[in-house]
Amino acid sequence: MISDLLNQNWMEVLAVLSAIIYLLLAVKQDIKCWYAAIFSSGLYFFIMYSAGLYMESVLQIFYIAMAFYGWSQWRVIEDNNTKLLVRTWKVSNHVKAICSIIILAILSGYFLKKYTNAALPFLDGLTTWGAIIATYMVAKRLLENWAYWFVIDSISIFLFMSRGLILTALLFFVYLIIIYFGYKSWTKIRDENYVESRKNI
Repeated sequence: MISDLLNQNWMEVLAVLSAIIYLLLAVKQDIKCWYAAIFSSGLYFFIMYSAGLYMESVLQIFYIAMAFYGWSQWRVIEDNNTKLLVRTWKVSNHVKAICSIIILAILSGYFLKKYTNAALPFLDGLTTWGAIIATYMVAKRLLENWAYWFVIDSISIFLFMSRGLILTALLFFVYLIIIYFGYKSWTKIRDENYVESRKNI
């Protein structure tokens, strides 16, 4: 049964594996994570479109664009031989981000429900806009991106299960575990940066 599933969903298997590689490298702040992100998102564009998750499909284009942006941001720091700093947002920034996600999800969900045959348009919109904000946060090395991803990925598990994307749903379950370690790793880096900055005062 497992072999049949893998044979029928080879594109999803490749997308899942490259997505896991991306996240593991991102936890380590390895610039090569962006290469895996581009490959995975390219595959998921077709997968999500075929599943009727149109917002998720469009999201993959954004992921690819942000991967190039993230790569360029991290490359500048790497070329200058400086450490990747982990930063945090003010509460007001989070309020703006969350309100924007909810409003955009409602608007895009209404549009998709009225003019397309999209599956679960409001949930699709919620995870899509949330992922856009969270991806931007990763590129900017904001610690709280991991908390955003935890909520987004939890919702996405239900979304993908409902569309029969079992392997992708399992991937997002694995994501939840990796997110925990990612948050711990980035928190440690942030604390080390803080201690080092205090020494230079």
